[in-house]
Amino acid sequence: MRDFLIVGGGVAGASAGYFLAECGAVTLLEMEHAPGYHSTGRSAALFSEYFGNRTVRALTAASRSFLAAPPSGFADGPLLTPRGVLALCPAGGEKLFDEVLAEGQEAPTPAVEIDAGEVEQYCPIVRLDWCSRAMLKPAAMDIDVDALHQGFLRGIRARGGQVITSARVRELSRSSGVWRAVTDAGEHTAPTVVNAAGAWADEVAGLAGVRPVGLRPLRRTAFLADLPGGVDAASWPMVTDVADTFYVKPESGRLLVSPADATLVPPGDVRPQDVDVAIGVQRVQEATTLEIRSVRHAWAGLRSSVADELPVIGEAPDAPGFVWLAALSGYGVQASPAVGRIAAAAATGTPPDAAYSAQRMLNGTERP
Repeated sequence: MRDFLIVGGGVAGASAGYFLAECGAVTLLEMEHAPGYHSTGRSAALFSEYFGNRTVRALTAASRSFLAAPPSGFADGPLLTPRGVLALCPAGGEKLFDEVLAEGQEAPTPAVEIDAGEVEQYCPIVRLDWCSRAMLKPAAMDIDVDALHQGFLRGIRARGGQVITSARVRELSRSSGVWRAVTDAGEHTAPTVVNAAGAWADEVAGLAGVRPVGLRPLRRTAFLADLPGGVDAASWPMVTDVADTFYVKPESGRLLVSPADATLVPPGDVRPQDVDVAIGVQRVQEATTLEIRSVRHAWAGLRSSVADELPVIGEAPDAPGFVWLAALSGYGVQASPAVGRIAAAAATGTPPDAAYSAQRMLNGTERP
């Protein structure tokens, strides 16, 4: 028997396992052949204290110190590199622009409005007649998602934990204070289970007889497009609009494009839809001078939320020893150090570190 079972090996489960492995024996159960297959590995890889609601922004800010200066040996190189975000105001979007700017000015490095003449300095492909205003979110950073994820997983193993793949949970029950998980890779037991199963978290709760939280798995599409010949976009910021209808981001010598879609789908191995790719092409070509003649590679990932769009982290009120770590709404990578610590605190019955205590989320009726 182990001390903690974690269901789900994406960055959320891996981060919780990393911190829990300091407190006891951890077994992480991942249903796929490799952790992070559905969401973590398909992330847009951006750290931004400007994105999301106030709670998400606080969790992200609380994660910055770990990501900026990870423990010795955690990764071979930096996890964060400068990027910035250029947010545009389309015609008619002035009220929303003011709201987004006000929120952005609450960040540790405030967002700033820039003159139209400055836009080309940051990204020369923006159509100046498409937008009426623009702001810069200067402290947004690229995240090395794979290095972060692998650092958490490596840390679990280094502290005596297990990471077991191809181990989908088929049964989950509790008897005499111990949880028993029957998986495709055998049976595993522990007094505490952390449910970090992403889009499948409600299904895992159902196996355990725990009340679901109403997760909504959402599909998001992305693809790579070529740059015009001779153009080096390495220093460009991510470009988006304040209504979040698209984004464009330099990626490996090309541009990563997304229509920022959020289509409700059943949990599964999602695939990009041609119509969503076409919408992304259209939106980017309207806002920029980029001509996308072909799509190099397209993919889709899952992001899960609940109705109030707050993370669900904490012990289930109807199931002792069952800890939720779910509904991270696509912000799980950038907030992983904070949410991992909070979930670990809930699993051990101890208060989170002072830096994280204000951000603790509870499942069920005790929502903040």
